[in-house]
Amino acid sequence: MTRICIVGAGAVGGYFGAKLALADQPVNVLARGATLAALQAEGLCLTEDGNTQSVPVHASDNAHALGVHDVVIVAVKAPAMESVAQSIAPLIGPETCVVVAMNGVPWWFFDRPGPHEGLRLRSVDPHGSIARSIPTKNVLGCVVHLTCSTSAPAHVRHGFGKRLILGEPAGGTSTRLEAVSALFERAGLQIERSQAIQRDVWFKLWGNMTMNPVSVLTGATCDRILDDPQVAAFCLAIMEEAKAIGARIGCPIEQSGEERSAVTRQLGAFKTSMLQDAQAGRGPLEIDALVASVREIGQHVGVPTPQIDALLGLVRLHAQTRGLY
Repeated sequence: MTRICIVGAGAVGGYFGAKLALADQPVNVLARGATLAALQAEGLCLTEDGNTQSVPVHASDNAHALGVHDVVIVAVKAPAMESVAQSIAPLIGPETCVVVAMNGVPWWFFDRPGPHEGLRLRSVDPHGSIARSIPTKNVLGCVVHLTCSTSAPAHVRHGFGKRLILGEPAGGTSTRLEAVSALFERAGLQIERSQAIQRDVWFKLWGNMTMNPVSVLTGATCDRILDDPQVAAFCLAIMEEAKAIGARIGCPIEQSGEERSAVTRQLGAFKTSMLQDAQAGRGPLEIDALVASVREIGQHVGVPTPQIDALLGLVRLHAQTRGLY
């Protein structure tokens, strides 16, 4: 039986853990505080498609006690990665597959053959400690296309979507990519196996890097952002800069900004995760992984980013004055 550990049993990590456990896959969870107490008392509680189920999991705050696993699923927000990476070292052995489910540009993004191979982003891994703690050879990239929320610790409510994109940082296919994909598929998730996971990361980021920070600055849902002509135009200008950067790093985007915005509009009065975090006082916000990283890459490849610069300065100062950065 595959040994699986969830790190970060919030909305997305809790959803993964619950789905795997409900599919009769034993799940360990590294947690602390109120989440740990809830997991030990009640297990994971999942509400999905109108049904609520609870499933037991083994939870601990001691990574050494949990030991080495076959698969470690890390579902934390980018600002927490540096401290989390160091704390999970006891879970990772030479053959452990670490599935990293996070928004923004990850530390392993340029660990693939190409002209920018080995580029380290200070905005993502300023001290190189994440890369040292979680070697890229252990990493399986993951792009999440689903929404979940938590109503209480260890209580997850599924919103919409069940799609994950998985891929090797170096590209191509592998035995472990197939094995982990099959594991998630047995749990009822829809898996796309990517031959170039960086492209999938960049495409999701292309939409996230505008809606998330702009929603924090304005307090507006996505529909209101798109309904304002000046704000919508600002978002499109940012997307054009990011699109130009993508073309320089092997992550071309064929869709237009207007087409991507039309997809976002279908979400209606959607409140982004960053806005939810800001309103709840949960910081630091994912500004570096979503915006600063794109600016840093733009500087590296020689693409001017005046609109991204403006967005970064505004949202960073906004967050700093509220203790969220």
